[in-house]
Amino acid sequence: MSRRFRCLRDLAMLAIPLSFALTACGEKPPQQAVASAPPTVTVAQPAKRTVTDWDEFTGRFQAVEEVQVRARVGGFVTNVEFRDGAFVNAGDLLYVIDSRPFEAVALQADGQLSDARAKAELAKRELDRALTLNVTQAVSDAIVDQRRQALQAAKAAEMQAEGALKAAQLNIEFTHVLAPIGGRVSRHLVSVGNLVQGSEGGSTLLTSIVSLDPIHIYFDTDEPTYLKYNRLWFEGKRPSSRDNPNPVEVTLTGETKPSHHGTVDFLDNRLDLSTGTLRGRAVVPNKDFSILPGQFGRVRLIGSAPYEALLLPDTAIATDQSRKIVFVVRQDDTVEARPVVLGPLDGGLRVIREGLKPEDRVIVEGIQRARIGAKVSPHAAATGGKT
Repeated sequence: MSRRFRCLRDLAMLAIPLSFALTACGEKPPQQAVASAPPTVTVAQPAKRTVTDWDEFTGRFQAVEEVQVRARVGGFVTNVEFRDGAFVNAGDLLYVIDSRPFEAVALQADGQLSDARAKAELAKRELDRALTLNVTQAVSDAIVDQRRQALQAAKAAEMQAEGALKAAQLNIEFTHVLAPIGGRVSRHLVSVGNLVQGSEGGSTLLTSIVSLDPIHIYFDTDEPTYLKYNRLWFEGKRPSSRDNPNPVEVTLTGETKPSHHGTVDFLDNRLDLSTGTLRGRAVVPNKDFSILPGQFGRVRLIGSAPYEALLLPDTAIATDQSRKIVFVVRQDDTVEARPVVLGPLDGGLRVIREGLKPEDRVIVEGIQRARIGAKVSPHAAATGGKT
């Protein structure tokens, strides 16, 4: 190998580490990772106020008064005097039945009554005459007794004739079918020209009427709830619905909050053997007639004595398998999961029966950003909301 070649090789070997050194000097040192800021959450202390528990039941509305209008005499219908589905007042004319056969019977009964009265008058005169003659013994006592018996028979015949005439007049009156109560009438079930049967032959149903204001709602209370109410009554914490018109709130189908208010006015005298429930009833004003018999509703009944409770919005409550939890921010701004026992809703807030203290800071917004044991940046919720 020539001397010149060895010199070139040595220079190349020296250039390699020098190039690495120059490259390293030209690079900037790597920046350290910037620590992320803790997430921002909104916290609030539980609201504290006096609340009362309400128990909820499924109920069905029924009319306070409901009447099936039936024919009391038989005959042909000559007129229908109401519009289907209209409101009627007590005493309004609904149907007219042909009254001519009953008028003829009444006329005949009137004649029989006149005849009976004439016979009774004659029998009275004959008795008076016999009594006068009996004083001088011109007429025997036996004849007087016969005349007295004849007068009594004549008066009995007169009373029978009067009864027959009143019955005939009642039948004429019954040919005009009147509304027995006020309310909304159903459709007419018999048209003009049809023959209807009276009460003596199985009366024909003509229509029906239901009252609407007020209206009843019936609901069933299970046995444990009934026993709870009894215990509260014995302890003096809740009045009995048998003796006191306890208030109820009614939510109709499709509604999210109660829209009608009423009072309990009836509890049954025993539990149903097949269901083990006690039937109750509340009366609800229905001024606008918006509720119809047969509708369903949710009945809320006062279920406890007033007590102090802590409340939170439902959005602050999370589910951990079978537990309900809330996220509490400690003094060092770390997050703690706190198991809680829930109560009913009250004024849009959820009652917390166990698990919280009044001074706890609970995450009410941003719980999806909170991690157990991690720090957060808590901000107090805006005041002025309804609590």
